[in-house]
Amino acid sequence: MAQINVVGANARTIELDLPKANKHILHEVVTWQLAKRRQGSASTKTRAEVSRGGKKMYSQKGTGNARHGNRAAPTFVGGGVAFGPKPRNYAYTLPKKVRRLGMAMALSDRHSSGDLIAVDSFTVNGAALDGKTKSFLSWATQNGLDGSKRVFLVTDDVNVRQGARNLPWVTALPVAGLNVYDILRHDQLVIDAVVLEAAKEDTSVEAAQ
Repeated sequence: MAQINVVGANARTIELDLPKANKHILHEVVTWQLAKRRQGSASTKTRAEVSRGGKKMYSQKGTGNARHGNRAAPTFVGGGVAFGPKPRNYAYTLPKKVRRLGMAMALSDRHSSGDLIAVDSFTVNGAALDGKTKSFLSWATQNGLDGSKRVFLVTDDVNVRQGARNLPWVTALPVAGLNVYDILRHDQLVIDAVVLEAAKEDTSVEAAQ
């Protein structure tokens, strides 16, 4: 059972049953997530689509040259591409159970390294943050965030996200944007405590679509 300390006006401890991180599961979830993000817009022209005449280059026989049709063949410069990429959707289905497990393991990984910070309220000297970068930096300094590590900030507090968005070492997203890939590619995770409490009551926390 993982015990997560909550910072803020209502400091407390949240107990979560987090599984030990498994590289295979995390790899599966991250691969699925990135596949869904792919544009799939790569496209090449076949020999039927390139701008070339359809006339046969020369007679089939008697020239001493190899047999050819028109110059749209893939063997010629400017010809079509054989088996080239066409627009496609790279998304595939990953079981919901695996997605939930991947999220729990990502949280477990950050907690085990001491890089998970749960926040009840973002305040400095008893006052809520006002959306300015200076205010967020004051809060960050008080909580041990100095810019030496990349931070993934997940909160529904608009003022907090606004104050953090100008910092190159912070990626700020609303709770709906919580995902395994961004948790793992950042060194620290700062998250609203209510998200973890909801996960305790309902283990349906999933990776973002």
